[in-house]
Amino acid sequence: MVASPSPTPSAPSSSPCSCSSSSSCSPVTSGAAHRRRLPDLPAAADRSGGAARARALFFARRASGKRAAAVLDQAWARNAVACLLGAAVVVGLVTTTSRRGAVVGAGMGSRLVRRAVPAEALRLGEEENLAAVARRPLDDDDPPPSMMAQVWTKPDSEGYTKCTGRTKNRHGTNSTTAGYIIADANGGLNQMRLGISDMVAVAKLMNATLVIPALDHKSFWTDPSDFKDIFDVQHFKQTLEDDIMVVDSLPPDFKRFKPYTRAPKSWARASYYRAFTKTLKKARVVRFTHTDSRIANNGLPPSIQRLRCRANYEALRYSREIEELGNTLVGRLRNGSNHYIALHLRYEKDMLSFTGCSHNLTHQEAEELREMRLRVQHWKEKEINGKERRLQGGCPMTPREAALFLKAMGYPSSTRIYVVSGEIYGVRSMDALKAEYPNVYTHYSLATVNELESLRLYQNRLAAVDYNVALQSDVFVYTYDGNMARAVQGHRRYEGFQKTINPDRRKLVELIDKLDEGTIDWTGFASEVKMHHGNRLGGPYQRLFGRSPRHEEYFYANPLPGCLCRRNTQDQVA
Repeated sequence: MVASPSPTPSAPSSSPCSCSSSSSCSPVTSGAAHRRRLPDLPAAADRSGGAARARALFFARRASGKRAAAVLDQAWARNAVACLLGAAVVVGLVTTTSRRGAVVGAGMGSRLVRRAVPAEALRLGEEENLAAVARRPLDDDDPPPSMMAQVWTKPDSEGYTKCTGRTKNRHGTNSTTAGYIIADANGGLNQMRLGISDMVAVAKLMNATLVIPALDHKSFWTDPSDFKDIFDVQHFKQTLEDDIMVVDSLPPDFKRFKPYTRAPKSWARASYYRAFTKTLKKARVVRFTHTDSRIANNGLPPSIQRLRCRANYEALRYSREIEELGNTLVGRLRNGSNHYIALHLRYEKDMLSFTGCSHNLTHQEAEELREMRLRVQHWKEKEINGKERRLQGGCPMTPREAALFLKAMGYPSSTRIYVVSGEIYGVRSMDALKAEYPNVYTHYSLATVNELESLRLYQNRLAAVDYNVALQSDVFVYTYDGNMARAVQGHRRYEGFQKTINPDRRKLVELIDKLDEGTIDWTGFASEVKMHHGNRLGGPYQRLFGRSPRHEEYFYANPLPGCLCRRNTQDQVA
């Protein structure tokens, strides 16, 4: 551990050095001798005649009527020289330390503990100047209680609430089906979850019967779990029974038909699927090989939008085992009355490799990410300038950046944080976050070995546990876009606009770099962060339209309009 550097020594006012240790520096009485400059000091006694000249100087001052301040003897000279040498050593150490960037910045109170970084862990050219964060004030106190209440307060709903009821005087399920849809969900858990919700809407548009979807077993996680292993099948079917027919498998009479197989058009509108009904009636069975983003965000009938929300937020309930473990972890985090933050860190190996971001990593780690990117054939972008991408806001926030952000937003170091993500990449990546916020947990650290035994080999089931914990958190913070962030933030809006913070990464890294460079102090940094995030707390606003369906705000991230309306307009008709 490297001690905090002392300020550059200045001319002393009460002692010949600024040393605080009595073993290396002894105080002397004040007086003329103390105020003398170094060249005026007598030579050391081991030089010829040194002692005699010192005695002569003493008696000369006494004879002239000036009171001598202290005896200038060997010990005084030795102490003075020792202090000067010590100061030179300290200055040298400080210079070397700051030049190598080998300390971790302290939090608002030096909790982001400064530490020496070994030579093999020196950062890249875009390395973080960790020492610069220490410029923040040394007052280690947490915010006062009046401010503490504000950081946990959820945003004003402005009168909006869920409105997903079925249209009055309108029949739901049509008993005469046009055929059966088999859907192969693709991607990770949340991507599949949202895609399955879309397939429910597609089945309604095509007047088709939906076979319980098959989950992806070949994605990055290679999880062999089936629908019934993650979701409550009976609840799914019962919740949707007034909308569409759902069956576990094809009836025997339909198994002889060869399915018409295709990947449906991305961001397709209702007219596309209604026209596709002709193909379904002819083939009797259609297999959709992809479910992600296969239906438009906007321009759909209101009844279809509400059905999408009923499917996602109400029908897709996790299995009892997953629900119970998630609730158990929430209980341990709260411990009776505590608040907690669910922090979605996307600082994972595959995401960093895909985005080309290597900030805060060693050269060896960055090279490993580059090699991975070159190996994955379907990742089209191979050569990426990670530094430029970070400045543009295109990189997942580092754990250190997340710690600085949370501290600037006013969350005390005693805050409990549940990390919602896969394995964080980088040997030392989590050091700064844990130094500032020691109460950091994951499902591995919060659950017992026995509780995780049946889930630990299945990443999608563990992701479902994380989803539940994130959904119930007092604050959800996501540091990069993705299906998990989309799914949870939309669900939290649906459940009453629970506080959800979306950091402005581009602005934030700009401010962090200024803090590290010393062009802004901690007070200014925190003030800027709060100002720029006052309207990014998960409150209601109308979903943003884009120049094309692909570039619009995602429906499940913000189901307003569609599934949220003001209390006096809940009876709107499709």
